[in-house]
Amino acid sequence: MGAGHAHKLYRHGHSPVHGLPPHCKIAATFAFVVVVVSTPREAMWAFGLYAVLLAVVAAAARAPAGFLLRRLLIEVPFVAFAVLMPFVAEGEQVQVLGLSLSVSGLWGAWNVLAKGTLGVAASVLLASTTELRALLLGLQRLKLPPLLVQIASFMIRYGDVITGELRRMSIARRSRGFEARGVRHWGVLAKTAGALFIRSYERGERVYLAMVSRGYTGSMPVIDDVTASRAQWAYAAVLPVTALAVCLMGWTL
Repeated sequence: MGAGHAHKLYRHGHSPVHGLPPHCKIAATFAFVVVVVSTPREAMWAFGLYAVLLAVVAAAARAPAGFLLRRLLIEVPFVAFAVLMPFVAEGEQVQVLGLSLSVSGLWGAWNVLAKGTLGVAASVLLASTTELRALLLGLQRLKLPPLLVQIASFMIRYGDVITGELRRMSIARRSRGFEARGVRHWGVLAKTAGALFIRSYERGERVYLAMVSRGYTGSMPVIDDVTASRAQWAYAAVLPVTALAVCLMGWTL
């Protein structure tokens, strides 16, 4: 799968959660999110228990609350969408602080906020305890189509390559006294984008030719095959199984 590759979401550590095989964590996270989405929105107490479960996992992973909360900011657009729902949805209205809000919109906003926040938090925990290369190995271990794994791997790596190239081009512009201050500079920025596309395309061709010359035939070699014991699977299953019990109580109580 290639050399190691760090990402900004990952936080190095030696906790029990860090030590779990990546495919165990991916499967546990996916199952947890499915359970959360399947929970009836009226069972508000269930979502509180899900949050407690994630807090326990975060404590076991020794992940600081500030680190996780900063990465939850990616959810802000969804929060904005949820806030608007009570104002635009139709149906029965209710007065809240002098505002006429839709009852169905309020339930919809709660549903999006609760389930979306828990899903994003679970994903952030997964990313903060699993290296990017390990995530790709985990997806491969879970029998995701190899072509999709390769596309994801190349996309991530070339994203960093393009970002680095863009940063160097920006430094070159500034070193020549250029600063984009208005519409009249859009032409320069458009030329920069065109040059970046050409450089990226040429870089991709060179990398592909180098891979072919080294024997690439459409599949990447697996350097190390990650396996998991029954104990590790059982440890990873604690989160989704506990969440499933909460979900079942939410449907029956």
